[in-house]
Parts: sequence; structure tokens; C-alpha cells
Amino acid sequence: MQQEIDAFLNYLSGEKDFSDNTIVAYRNDLSQLMNFAQEQSRKQSFALPWFRVDRQLISSYVIDLKRRGYAPATVARKVATARSFFKFLLNQGIIENSPTEGLGSPRARKSSPLSISIAQVEELLEQPEKYSTPEAKRDKAMLELLYASGVRVSELMALNLEDINLQKGEVHCSGRGSKQRDVPINNKALQFVQKYVEEARPHLVRHKEKKAIFLNRFGERLTRQGFWQIFKSYAKEAKLGGKVTPHTLRHS
Repeated sequence: MQQEIDAFLNYLSGEKDFSDNTIVAYRNDLSQLMNFAQEQSRKQSFALPWFRVDRQLISSYVIDLKRRGYAPATVARKVATARSFFKFLLNQGIIENSPTEGLGSPRARKSSPLSISIAQVEELLEQPEKYSTPEAKRDKAMLELLYASGVRVSELMALNLEDINLQKGEVHCSGRGSKQRDVPINNKALQFVQKYVEEARPHLVRHKEKKAIFLNRFGERLTRQGFWQIFKSYAKEAKLGGKVTPHTLRHS
């Protein structure tokens, strides 16, 4: 059973260009399904290849997830993972019918993205200006760019020097699935980015060939985790509370 899972994950990674985080989530979901199926087969004393998995077993799996207290959104995701996996097996000729066909999944309640007021945004954006270090100028540029563009943090961290077009007022982003897009940026954000690149970045860079715009104190590309810690610190200084995240700024 593991062999088919590995083939499916290789397909997602190689042909669909799914991100590493998505592949990990799919692997965890399918391993959980496989373990459940194997446990059921042990109870009935027979081996269980994927073509023996039927609608009843999948329904029992969903019921088991609910009994274990998984949130509806999580159950819905795991059902969607199973549905994609069995579609792959069907296309490969490993199974003749998908046991997930016609199977419903819990409706995940969609909550409106959290946002903050203009005054709160301004308070947050002002925090780095209290300091005169190269890191503070970097942080100011990052926050202004994130707010002005609405890009994801992963996209922000992936930016290279050539991705900022000061003349056109655009930033070139590589999004999910390697999708490319150019995002217009206002002059205010561009000015802070230019100031950082010209005045502060040279103090952080260790190797001239380094292409990343936003660097940590070791001269390496700043990570999502590193940015999250920076953001959390400024949000605390601005007294915005613990629920405010970089994603909040995207929707404000």
C-alpha cells in the first residue's frame, strides 16, 4: 500500500509541482488512511490492497475521524486527499472504481479573514522607525511591502533583487504552483524598499553574489519563521494582541 502512496506523492511533486508542505500534508493524511485500513483488515484477518478498500471502509474512516475530535475542516481536507488519491489509482488502472465516488464531506465553516483598522496598521508600521539599525530598516521595508502588495509571506521571503522594478513600481512574485505575477506597489513602499537596499542591506550581506532582498543578521535569506518572530515582536509593541498575524496584514 505504501508503494502506491509514494507513487502518488512523486506524481504531485514532479508533475503537479506541489509545494513541500502540501506533499507532507498529503503524506500524513494517506498514512493515516492506510493505517486505518490495515487495522480493519487485521480485524477481519485478510490482506488489504487498495483495490479491496470499499465505500464502507472509507465511511468508517470518516466516522472514526469525527469520533476522534477532528475539526470539520480537517476531516474535509482528509476526505479530499483520499478522493484525489483514489482518482490517481483509478487513472493508473490499479482500481476499477473509486470508493470515494459520491462520498460527501463535512462542510468547513469559512470564517472571514481577521483584519485591523487603518490606525492599527499605521501603529504597526511605525514600530521599526523607533530603531536605527539595519535590521529595523529591513523590517520597515518588509512590513510596508507586505501591506502595499498583499503578497504572501513565503512570496515576500522569496524575493530577489531583480524582482523589484523601481521604474515600473512593480514587484515580481512566484506564487503557489510556480505561478508568476507582477504586483503594483505604491511609491511609499517602494521608497522604503529602495532605502533599505541602498543603506541597510550592504551592512547585512556577507557575499556580494547573494540575490535575496531580505537577509538575516548572518547574511542569509530571511525565513518565514524568522519573519514571523519579527512580526510578532512589533505587533506586541503596537499592542495589537496575539491574534494578529502577517496574514492579517494582507487582509487589512
